[in-house]
Amino acid sequence: MGFLALLWPVVGMAQALQVDRDFLLLGKATDQQAPVRACTPEILTRLTNVIQVQPPMGGWSGAPQALDVFNVFAGEVMISHGERQICGHMQDARTRDSRFRAGIGMVMVPKAGNTDPILVAWEPPLKARWIPTVRLGAPSPVQQRDTARLLVRTACIAIALALALSALMGYLTTRGRDFLTYTLVCGLLVVWQSILSGLSGYPEPWLPVGRAAPVWMVAISAMSYGVMIWMLWRLCGGRRVLRNSRRWMVWMMVVLGLVALLAPVMSWHWLATTTVVLDSIFAVACVIALVVGGVSLRRAHYQAMDGMVAVVPLLLLMLADVSGNRLLVEYRVEAVQLAVTWFLMMSAYSLNRSLGRMRQQRDEMRQLADTDMLTGLPNRRAGLRQLEHYLLETRLNGQPLSIGFLDIDLFKQINDRYGHDVGDQVLVSVARTLESGVRNRCDVIRMGGEEFLILLPGNNADVALPRLEQLRERVSQQASALDHDGLSVTSSIGLAELRPDDNDVAVLLRRADNAMYRAKRSGRNRVVDARDTPLAD
Repeated sequence: MGFLALLWPVVGMAQALQVDRDFLLLGKATDQQAPVRACTPEILTRLTNVIQVQPPMGGWSGAPQALDVFNVFAGEVMISHGERQICGHMQDARTRDSRFRAGIGMVMVPKAGNTDPILVAWEPPLKARWIPTVRLGAPSPVQQRDTARLLVRTACIAIALALALSALMGYLTTRGRDFLTYTLVCGLLVVWQSILSGLSGYPEPWLPVGRAAPVWMVAISAMSYGVMIWMLWRLCGGRRVLRNSRRWMVWMMVVLGLVALLAPVMSWHWLATTTVVLDSIFAVACVIALVVGGVSLRRAHYQAMDGMVAVVPLLLLMLADVSGNRLLVEYRVEAVQLAVTWFLMMSAYSLNRSLGRMRQQRDEMRQLADTDMLTGLPNRRAGLRQLEHYLLETRLNGQPLSIGFLDIDLFKQINDRYGHDVGDQVLVSVARTLESGVRNRCDVIRMGGEEFLILLPGNNADVALPRLEQLRERVSQQASALDHDGLSVTSSIGLAELRPDDNDVAVLLRRADNAMYRAKRSGRNRVVDARDTPLAD
């Protein structure tokens, strides 16, 4: 009844949606006016860079004109034509025309023949080459390009968040410190990309950037460059090539951290100078990382290829910036975000490869810990674990379970007469023979010395007895294959079936062991059923 009570609101909602029409109307009418950002005198005094977008020959055509200003990383932008004037900035989407999501734009309809230019003004850019881009055209294509920019910017941040979440899951699973570090790096670069792209103010500001965008850019850039250099150094094998480089990496991180802390008290001049210095440091670090990666590859450290592949887009971006590439100027934000996203993806790939190697090493160590080195069979610990598993299955499905405890007869005499090398050959030969007689090779266990345990799940004692007799006969035929004069290999086997009153595997093993000793006392080279053997024997 409680479950039905919980479902009742859902059922009621479903019934409410079954209306006699083929659409659903949401929301309600509003009297709220569209927000308009006024250009105050205080704002206008800061807009020192002004251009005029001239109309074509003969004046404007009278068709709607859309003008979009993007790649503005800090400060206000003003667009004016005739009596219309708007202002806005990238760190607060509420100050912008909602038809433009990745830039500051305006749609106007100049009268046919009008020759008034469109005025665009902005504050001085923080970096000399990071200049605004202005696009003019019909509203639809201009707005579509603007939306495409938003999709690329959002997708890059979404990928970084997904990588961070995946790394966090990896940390919770493995408790590996590298996963936690990578999660924090992704979080930092998400913040950096959000400020760079203006998404920190979309749809409403969720970071207190505002007028302090230059300060945020310098502080976050210093921290982001620091962690990216550190990660590139690790990916490219810097610690192997330069043994003492860890100390220098620590000092670099400390210095860049101090730069981030001092950014709020820097003047505009020092903020602009710091960005140039930070970009130069990062460029030099990327070149050094590429060279170090090449040295690592020559030394057969092939993991360094991950770092080299990660750094190449960053270097290409820097070369395009120095050469003044027009395409980069137009799509600077998207290019930077894509390069950073590629860096994060390659770092995640390298991290997951490291995890794969760790898992492989762990599996190999576990395999070594559970395997008898001589015969390759599961050892006593692994065998008892397998027997416990079969016991639980038997309790659940009611199927029978039998085991055979095998001991090679007079094995000490074989060692004394023929030597331990021949004794080892006998053990390996018996192991191979027993493996060939069971469905699953994990059902044959070397318990230690010359003793073996044979698991027969799904077989009661009556079925298991002839199977063990067959294995005993095969073991006795191994002496001829080993080709040593006078060598005889026989075995004594004790058979025991799981009883309903058996509390654990120890009781089952004890009965099989007692049956095996009865077989030895009865003349060896035979199988004895525990049902014919008193427990006290």
